[in-house]
Amino acid sequence: MKEPSAAIIPFIVSSLLLCSTVHSIIPFCASLDPPIKMIPTSWTSAFNVSLKFLPKKSQQVLNDFIQCLGETSQSNPPIYTPQNTSFPHVLLSLIKNRRYFTPTTPKPLAIVAPKHESHVQATVICAKRHGLQIRIRSGGHDYEGLSYVSDLPFVVLDMFNLRSVDMNLEDESAWVQAGATIGELYYAIGQKSKVHGFAAGSCPSVGIGGHFSGGGYGPLMRKYGLTVDNVEDAKLVNVNGIILDRNTMGEDLFWAIRGGGGASFGVILSWKIKLIRVPPKVTMFNVGRTLEEGATDVLHRWQYVAPKLPEDIFIRVGIQVKNSSQEGKKTVQVLFTGQFLGQSDKLVPLVNERFPELGLQQKDCFEMRWIESTVFMAACPIGTPIDVLLSRPKAPAIFFKSKSDYVKEPIPKHGFKSIWKKLIKIEKVWMQLNPYGGRMSEISESATPFPHRAGNLYSVQYFISWMEEGIKTTNHYIKLSRKLYKSMAPYVSKNPREALQNYRDLDIGTNLRNHTNFHKARLYGRKYFKYNFDRLVQVKTMVDPQDFFKHEQSIPPL
Repeated sequence: MKEPSAAIIPFIVSSLLLCSTVHSIIPFCASLDPPIKMIPTSWTSAFNVSLKFLPKKSQQVLNDFIQCLGETSQSNPPIYTPQNTSFPHVLLSLIKNRRYFTPTTPKPLAIVAPKHESHVQATVICAKRHGLQIRIRSGGHDYEGLSYVSDLPFVVLDMFNLRSVDMNLEDESAWVQAGATIGELYYAIGQKSKVHGFAAGSCPSVGIGGHFSGGGYGPLMRKYGLTVDNVEDAKLVNVNGIILDRNTMGEDLFWAIRGGGGASFGVILSWKIKLIRVPPKVTMFNVGRTLEEGATDVLHRWQYVAPKLPEDIFIRVGIQVKNSSQEGKKTVQVLFTGQFLGQSDKLVPLVNERFPELGLQQKDCFEMRWIESTVFMAACPIGTPIDVLLSRPKAPAIFFKSKSDYVKEPIPKHGFKSIWKKLIKIEKVWMQLNPYGGRMSEISESATPFPHRAGNLYSVQYFISWMEEGIKTTNHYIKLSRKLYKSMAPYVSKNPREALQNYRDLDIGTNLRNHTNFHKARLYGRKYFKYNFDRLVQVKTMVDPQDFFKHEQSIPPL
């Protein structure tokens, strides 16, 4: 085994590897210092022009809204309008997908960046009073931009100022505000304890609000379940502008926001989480195999082994296209990235007994503190200081389209060979497979709205990215993503074909404009939530019958 300080080596990833949960398509550490040091003037010139022409009616609504905020809130919250020179940078700084950074992308009338809970209350009350939609943004990682784009007059309620993390090691809990990132939460835990961690995602810049309310998964899920399986309380502003906690909101609403998407029910202010125990040292590894090195055989076997390994072991798979050793040809590389809640002297013999095809060796293993493992899982070089977890990318670097699936039966080898041909043809594509089993098979699919539990071998994410601008290019790659998704139908879940809400995909069903149609909502609702969709509708009807909190894939009232 190697200690983190033994060497600073690059994590074996290409520019297509992405952080794992709702994110940028380049490695997280690369995204902290992208080729663009700041948003170029050429990017924003046409964008700025599109902000200058606000219809008189919209201007009056905005003026009334701002006046209402001043009268309703205890103090004036920070408000950015298109007349502010900083407006484009505030809006664009948390946009992760350049598909939603164009002159024709609808812009908010204002961005409210609350610094106090009362600012959130006032925003809800005043938006409702003046007929404005609210889009709620914590980290900006919504794959389809629903947290900051709408076709109707709207304001963005941007939670980035509400990002405190209050630790209580005596009862092993913490309150974390919705505007914090996963990285900020991890960093706070690491500063206070060497034997505590938390079960959340592996992309540090993802916002807490959306990650938690969508379910939240990560490398500890086989041991401790999902993020929402470790949430004890929450604070939420409801449609009437009232702050509720678990006791006052009731168990039905508390159930709904833990995986059903908070933006359908209110504005999440903060979550109380239960910290988990981790050993002083964990072991990480990363082993890559190309097709020429037998990747197909190793991956085929992984499907049978990974979900049945002891729950202390998590082995994720990343699949990407790269240059072959044969000049002018492409191949596929399969990366096996592992986390073990223990030391390498126990891990290596265990893996070699259960999964000898991987060929794990002692030299592949790195022992480190749990907090350092979160940096490793974010695709940063070993030895990177943990304060990298506090960094936030400043501009959208790439265009992308993502989709998701669940696999219940092992894909045959000939199936993988067919998949490889499609990936090589697309080239700018990346896949991630996350094993289930362990705790994920023990929790009922109705315990939270997140239903993807027992019966799944692993989840799949498909991620296609590109750098070229233009609608023709965008349409080309979206078409390729749909073809790849269609070709996977024989190998994945059916009736419904399940999907992960945190990997938002409007292709599976959407409502348009100002009405959430139940029958249209059921198309995506069944895929995201299965039979839990019906209970979510009941909760929505109870707490927001007029459907104030809505977006293109929100939960409808009856």
